[in-house]
Amino acid sequence: MLIQPIDYFLVIWFGLALTSTAYVAWDQYRNNPEPAVMKWGFILVTLYLGPIGLLLYVLADKEPRPGEHERFVQPLWKQGVGSTIHCVAGDATGIILAAAITAMLGLPMWIDLIVEYLTGFAFGLFIFQSLFMKSMMGGTYWENVRKTFLPELISMNFMMAGMAPVLSFLMMGRDMRAMDPAELLFWGVMSLGVIAGFASAYPANVWLVARRLKHGLMTERRPGSRFDLAPGPKSLEAEHVARAGGGHHEAGHSSGGGEMGHHDMAADVTRPQLAAVAGVSALALGLGMVAPANWVNLGLSAREVGGAIMPPGMIMDRDTPAEAMIDMAAVDPRGIVATRGLDARGDRELAPRMENGVKVFDLETSVVRWTILPGITVDAYAFNGQVPGPRLRFRQGDRVRIDVTNRLPETTTVHWHGLILPNVMDGPAHITQEPIEHGAVYRYEFTATQSGTYFYHSHDHVDRQQALGLYGALLIDPADPAPDLEADHEYTLLLQEWLLREGLTYPAMPMDGAQPNYFTINGRAYPATDTIRMSAGETLKVRFIGSNNGFIHPMHVHGGPFQVVALDGQTLQPSARYEADVVNVAPGQRYDVIWTARQPGKWLIHCHIGHHTTNNNVETRGGGGLMMVVEVI
Repeated sequence: MLIQPIDYFLVIWFGLALTSTAYVAWDQYRNNPEPAVMKWGFILVTLYLGPIGLLLYVLADKEPRPGEHERFVQPLWKQGVGSTIHCVAGDATGIILAAAITAMLGLPMWIDLIVEYLTGFAFGLFIFQSLFMKSMMGGTYWENVRKTFLPELISMNFMMAGMAPVLSFLMMGRDMRAMDPAELLFWGVMSLGVIAGFASAYPANVWLVARRLKHGLMTERRPGSRFDLAPGPKSLEAEHVARAGGGHHEAGHSSGGGEMGHHDMAADVTRPQLAAVAGVSALALGLGMVAPANWVNLGLSAREVGGAIMPPGMIMDRDTPAEAMIDMAAVDPRGIVATRGLDARGDRELAPRMENGVKVFDLETSVVRWTILPGITVDAYAFNGQVPGPRLRFRQGDRVRIDVTNRLPETTTVHWHGLILPNVMDGPAHITQEPIEHGAVYRYEFTATQSGTYFYHSHDHVDRQQALGLYGALLIDPADPAPDLEADHEYTLLLQEWLLREGLTYPAMPMDGAQPNYFTINGRAYPATDTIRMSAGETLKVRFIGSNNGFIHPMHVHGGPFQVVALDGQTLQPSARYEADVVNVAPGQRYDVIWTARQPGKWLIHCHIGHHTTNNNVETRGGGGLMMVVEVI
């Protein structure tokens, strides 16, 4: 599933990479006279570099006209390309295979880098250099290992010096799908890492070729093959160029009528020069491997955080733990089971069924796409497919049972906020109960001894799950209702903040990078919030519920003050009731207020923090977010 703009780019990129690779493979075996090891080198590198690999092949290696390959590949810069291609084909293949395996094993990133380096070096030295080029280099396999060890080490050091920072910063960056081999982004980061590694290894390979320590591009014209030139002036010129090699024997040989001979080279380098270059390569490797640890947490693994996408602007450093990243990560759209439009409603009252005198409610958690405004949706955690969850309403003295089925991609629990009940029914994860695993059912049962306005919410990773919509109203009617607390109309407001960026939903939190940009009342932002209609002289009982878990909302009603009659589920004595026109609804807090419609007109209920009455910082038809209208006729 493509869930970020980069995913569309990667689809195009890998389409171009496959097309480029197919062309290089076809042209190498049909039109280009060089050894099979170099053919495969260009094929593999083009697979990793995409169109860049194709460009290198055309500019540096592809024979422009029959018989001209020997002369065409003579320039030192092209020989450096050939040497780097051979290095990258072996080393990068080992690195990529190791990265995929270590990610699946769940090893920390710092171990990944070490294993990738060792595997890449071993793959390049023992397979691509000593084995695949044995027929060209002559001697025994182990003689070739000894001769190519130091040049391969230098080349590998510079390559990994370029790759390691790219892998570290991008895999441990904002979009950590890059750590998961099952994600397209993983392979995109690998491709970019190989590009960086090629660029950092190329200067060293030019020097190694110039000092005759490594082979560059070569030409192979076997007798009787399609590349064997017929006798004539052109073939004689090609043979002369091949034998001369332009000062580089590795430029291509065509001896004995086109049979490629051994490429023995006498190195043109002093020991101090070789030691200096090797030392610089080791220093570059050390910096590339270690320096990123100053900025990112290399102790994390793909198993811990792979697939998580962090909000834009979030500060992550070398001390940020995996648990924090998972809590703040975006909802994975691939887990959505349903999409709810504006016709869907949150806070719908859930009717219980009776079992042996017990009122039984069924709650099920899942991931849904919830519409908060026309054309604006959030990916939410929901009870029974709605945000807020269904309203649970029963009477003081009732025996209540709630069966909770968890369909989230993570564990959860439910806490009954403010209720007096047995401790084992309270809901905090790992404290009074073990979390409810995906697919499991947990039963809560208690007797309602109180009355008033309460609510329920997740109590497992609360900062994440409640912020994503796992909450609902819980109203307990008193056994003996007080007439002076009744009103002509009643409305419950559950407040919530949302963070929606680049099409992804993150849990809103009061911290850098996690500040909310949308706000809802009962799952809707103004102007999609409800309009309450009543007549002048009638009364309205408003239940404010702080289902928000990170912000305070000073809720204000236009058209005159209201009377505060209950606080946190507790009815205030008549002498303790007071008039106000603003109540600060803090997280978890509840206010019951009674407002009288004194004059006809459209009167607002809204948060008095201006930003909280906008939608993505934009006012729509006079407001947004935590705002609704009371229309009095």
